[in-house]
Amino acid sequence: MKLKSLLLSLGLLAGATAVQAEDPLKVGFVYVGPVGDLGWSYEHDLGRIGLEKHFGDKVETTYVENVPEGADAERVITQLAKAGNDLIFTTSFGFMNPTVKVAKRFPKVTFEHATGYKRSRNVGTYVLRTYEGRYVSGVAAGMMTKTNTIGYIASFPIPEVIRDIDTVYMAAKKVNPDVKIKIVWVNSWYDPGKETDAANALMDQGVDILIQHTDSPAPQIAAEKRGMRSIGQASNMSKFAPEAHMFSVRDNWTPYYVNVAEEVMNNTWKPSDYWGGFKEDMLTIESINPNLPADVKAKIKETYAAIKSGELKPFTGPIKDNKGNIVVPEGHSLTDEELAQVNWYVEGITDEIPR
Repeated sequence: MKLKSLLLSLGLLAGATAVQAEDPLKVGFVYVGPVGDLGWSYEHDLGRIGLEKHFGDKVETTYVENVPEGADAERVITQLAKAGNDLIFTTSFGFMNPTVKVAKRFPKVTFEHATGYKRSRNVGTYVLRTYEGRYVSGVAAGMMTKTNTIGYIASFPIPEVIRDIDTVYMAAKKVNPDVKIKIVWVNSWYDPGKETDAANALMDQGVDILIQHTDSPAPQIAAEKRGMRSIGQASNMSKFAPEAHMFSVRDNWTPYYVNVAEEVMNNTWKPSDYWGGFKEDMLTIESINPNLPADVKAKIKETYAAIKSGELKPFTGPIKDNKGNIVVPEGHSLTDEELAQVNWYVEGITDEIPR
């Protein structure tokens, strides 16, 4: 009788284990903006949807949008961990410290933080090589500007944004020695009103090409209204500015989200600092406008191909900062670790970085 009870117990336990093994991987996402921002958060959510399409009922996803960076982020991340999510993606730089803090309290949950640099046993980081897209943008802007003045609408003075401004200017300067860059900081990732005001302020100062590191299509719309030019950020923004839009640099998160989920399912995940770009098809050039001159369209494609193949590495020395210091020695290409610490403007940019 005892043996029968024991076998029955073992059978029940085996059955429970089988059911548990078939449970879907629960994956949570935290977005700094609305999924309808048509930029950064919008593309992250397309990545989430791509994850669902790839795995079907093997995954169950949820997301929280419009999460401010700071205390609210910690609360939201904690709620997702308490809700039983096995894997949580936090998708903005300002979520870094809250992510690391919550991860310590939930050691069995896997956390992935976008654009940060702090890792631990259950926290990995991932980032796009957005500077690759900015280099292509700078080349095109430098060739197209008639006023020799391009404008950059910047969000926050973090390394990602600073190095992208540098890349735009270096690329533009290479094809147009007379080019200047004007920068307006809006201190927001997504604020269509501020983005519109910044775009108009730049155009009032003689800017005729707009590049943005913010997430709404507002700058595209502003450029269209005033007959200027613009380059889309994070998603394909061509429909908002049929004439003004030159092309968009689109983020594609699906490959990474699928890969990480697979690793967690297979118990092979390890914390790392992942960088994806043109080579991995996580950044793409989309909707090159047919109304661009033939030589500009050809140069866009040529520059993209050179970066994708590894022939062209934007941060290869010699590079001086705008104080005259050599920040990248001749022949050296910045490593990922060094790229993550860029906090200087290159020679020729007359602005100061906000502190």
